[in-house]
Amino acid sequence: SLGGFLGVMAVLTHNELLLVLLGGVFVIEALSVITQVASFKLTGKRVFRMAPIHHHYELKGLDETKIIVRFWIVSILLAVLSLSTLKLR
Repeated sequence: SLGGFLGVMAVLTHNELLLVLLGGVFVIEALSVITQVASFKLTGKRVFRMAPIHHHYELKGLDETKIIVRFWIVSILLAVLSLSTLKLR
């Protein structure tokens, strides 16, 4: 319900693209799954070893904790970038 609320608020305030930027990690995770499924259905080949993309990194040998911390850092940077684009009135 929180995601639905955020989506409605983004539409009402005309900040739809800002919501995509703010939820960048979630968008990338979803796009990795969409890309994997589409690629496999069209060509029979996989783009990633496993989708979503954080599993791909795990299979490449990165530690799960390192992946999580890096995703947190990216999320924080995207949140700061999103907040910096808002117009203060």
